[in-house]
Amino acid sequence: MSSNPVAETVASLLPRAKAELTELVAFKSVADFAQFPRSESEAAARWIVDALTAEGFVDVALLDTPDGTQSVYGYLPGPQGAKTVLLYAHYDVQPPLDETAWATPPFELTERDGRWYGRGTADCKGGLIMHLLALRALKANGGVPVNVKVIVEGSEEQGTGGLERYAEQHPELLTADTIVIGDAGNFRVGLPTVTTILRGMTLVRVQIDTLEGNLHSGQFGGAAPDALAALIRVMDSLRAADGSTTVDGLDASATWDGLEYTEEQFRSDARVLDGVELTGGGSVADRLWARPAVTVLGIDCPPVVGATPSVHSSARALISLRVPPGVDATEATKLLEAHIEAHTPWGARLSIEQVGQGQPFRADPTSPAYQAMADAMAVAYPGETMQYAGQGGSIPLCNTLAGLYPRAEILLIGLSEPEAQIHAVNESVSPEELERLSVAEALFLRNYAG
Repeated sequence: MSSNPVAETVASLLPRAKAELTELVAFKSVADFAQFPRSESEAAARWIVDALTAEGFVDVALLDTPDGTQSVYGYLPGPQGAKTVLLYAHYDVQPPLDETAWATPPFELTERDGRWYGRGTADCKGGLIMHLLALRALKANGGVPVNVKVIVEGSEEQGTGGLERYAEQHPELLTADTIVIGDAGNFRVGLPTVTTILRGMTLVRVQIDTLEGNLHSGQFGGAAPDALAALIRVMDSLRAADGSTTVDGLDASATWDGLEYTEEQFRSDARVLDGVELTGGGSVADRLWARPAVTVLGIDCPPVVGATPSVHSSARALISLRVPPGVDATEATKLLEAHIEAHTPWGARLSIEQVGQGQPFRADPTSPAYQAMADAMAVAYPGETMQYAGQGGSIPLCNTLAGLYPRAEILLIGLSEPEAQIHAVNESVSPEELERLSVAEALFLRNYAG
């Protein structure tokens, strides 16, 4: 790769990239302002405004989106008559979870064993740095041959849809011939991958009430309806005995015909404990990319330490449903809510609140931009061929953009390979992946312009 001038430039820019990513990771930009100060997200957004302005972007703007967060937009004009490419990333991050479980502080970028650790290094502050590296490499080698729009979202991890609604209200802003979403990842380190499908998601908060207040479990237990027990019944009804998702009326039989994912590789990537079985049926790829998956994300009930001998009057859970391509997320939500109602026992009082939703996405990998990316990745990853994979996660904006701009080609690449452990403790990014993908993106822009 080093005989390529673009690759040589990217390699020379890596120390600067590390310094910039260190600054970005230091912002505690979790877009849940009940947990983290709004000022942290606002400071991160201003950092991005300054970075785009320094790169010569015009029309750089902080967009106040309807969910109360800020996205950052910029436009870099290219040659007369050139195509327009939209580059996407997000600067908001997941909460760090148990900070004591991190080997190094979550908001301090730390190099260890050849990787850079810190919340957001891969998902998705590193994605913004990847875009900047690609553009800088092109500038140093003849110029950027396309018009570039950059959009950096401020609430992707929350699923609150601010940027989707803003884009719908200002459809001219993000128009492009091709859109590169920098928020996916290679199937494994060193294997160049584009993601061609994303599951959608819906998020519901379920509350069950059975009594006016908690009761003594000796005096009343056995006849008094326990809200926590009722909630556990409901949650258990969402899975079959083999652990596969069972929402009444929701198809869970689709199959995946792209890249294969062996059970052995998955057990290693997911760090499944010895002797513990995987859940569900069909291939691993079927389960991750083609079928629905329910997860209980949290339960409100008394913790074990300090618990009293009580029958519980109320209990709450946050339930996520990943929605496969071909299924409308709104319909899936209706089925999930109807299932929960049908399986709530003992006439318990039930309330369901939807708190987030995103549609699934399926790309067209036969389009010209995919060939341009395949050629670029073959240079950035010598000896490797670009692979097509699915991703079980959701990027709700993808479907919004596909609906707004039906002729735009959408490609998903990024830094979130399995070792990155995004959303978990000890998230990290491979600097080699950052380097190679930045080269690939730069060469893609050049190929696509041609």
